[in-house]
Amino acid sequence: MANDKYKTIKEKAIGEGYYSEKRSKFLAFAHHVESVDDALRIVKGYKKKYYDARHCCYAYRVGFKGREFRANDDGEPSSTAGKPILGQIDSNGLTNILVCVIRYYGGINLGTGGLIVAYREAAFDAISHCEIEERFIEERIKFSFTYPMMNNVMRIIKEMDLNIINGQFDNTCEITLSVRKSKVEELRSRLSKLSFE
Repeated sequence: MANDKYKTIKEKAIGEGYYSEKRSKFLAFAHHVESVDDALRIVKGYKKKYYDARHCCYAYRVGFKGREFRANDDGEPSSTAGKPILGQIDSNGLTNILVCVIRYYGGINLGTGGLIVAYREAAFDAISHCEIEERFIEERIKFSFTYPMMNNVMRIIKEMDLNIINGQFDNTCEITLSVRKSKVEELRSRLSKLSFE
């Protein structure tokens, strides 16, 4: 099993969710993000758009191993909003995702248990409206070679099913390839053997 896979939601599509309890309304939005800055910029946009809402709670997890994460309660009692949202991200095994939940207060307190359920269900609904996809971690490899080696290099690229990002083909050629992390060593080994043939 390759250790270069991760799950995220499809880019550009926004998963929307909704939950209501005792007249409080919870609007949830799931976004694909590539960085913490992306996530915070989107949160800022929601705070501006829903300026009249009582709370704008969110959680994100970023990076192919999901090491960067945050859960924010935005004034709700501690761990009643951000943590249940992050819990939904984690139970789906996702990274590079932000889920933001806007709460319009309905005048009746829900209590900590009620809040946890509301934020969890709103986040669940938003994620369930997303298309989840599996991606591979890729590295860029640059390789220079002489023109007579072209056929051999191209054969390796085809056999390993690699993507050429760009290339310059002259007496001395240079290509940049996008390579799955688990295939990098094999590629380097095969290319170095070519150099000595």
